[in-house]
Amino acid sequence: MNFLEKMKSRYTVKKYNPQGKISEDKIQQLKEIVQLSPSSINSQPWNFVFVSDSVIKEQLGEASYWNKEKIVESSHLIVFQVLKHAEDFEKQIEGRLPEGSVNFYKNFVKTKGEAAVKSWMGHQVYLSLGVLLAACAEMGIDSTPMEGIDPDQYDIILNNEKYETLFAVALGVKAENDSNQPNITPKTRQNKEQVIVEL
Repeated sequence: MNFLEKMKSRYTVKKYNPQGKISEDKIQQLKEIVQLSPSSINSQPWNFVFVSDSVIKEQLGEASYWNKEKIVESSHLIVFQVLKHAEDFEKQIEGRLPEGSVNFYKNFVKTKGEAAVKSWMGHQVYLSLGVLLAACAEMGIDSTPMEGIDPDQYDIILNNEKYETLFAVALGVKAENDSNQPNITPKTRQNKEQVIVEL
């Protein structure tokens, strides 16, 4: 199956098989893949927290509204976090990034204010989400991206001092009776004519 066919068959899993586990080899590959994600000026303002401990998954599940069951029954949960403070980001890029990249940040991002800086950093983390979901499709790993979580509670549970939670992705093996499978609930997308523009 080529990559296009894999993307056509991937979907957001709504119910996991709690006995289904992702191999450690595949998890290690995913860690390397997200670490290689692209970001504007190679900024990398992120942390990726891989959670397999059942107690922590249960705690995070309690802070995840209608997503609790998916988290508890998944093999792993990846929590995507971003640096809380611009000052920490600026320390991180000084000396690591080329002068031109640092100047781009200082002159075209930082000048727009703190809210714009936080938004820009968050956008970089979302780029890594696309990389992860594509990698999962390629590797045959079932996944569920979710913003339906309480980020503040996640931050308390994970206690990752300099970072704050944006969203999470559950990984695992879909349950046979997952009603969101494309053969049960066909995938819907807008027509190409509506979303692809050729000039």
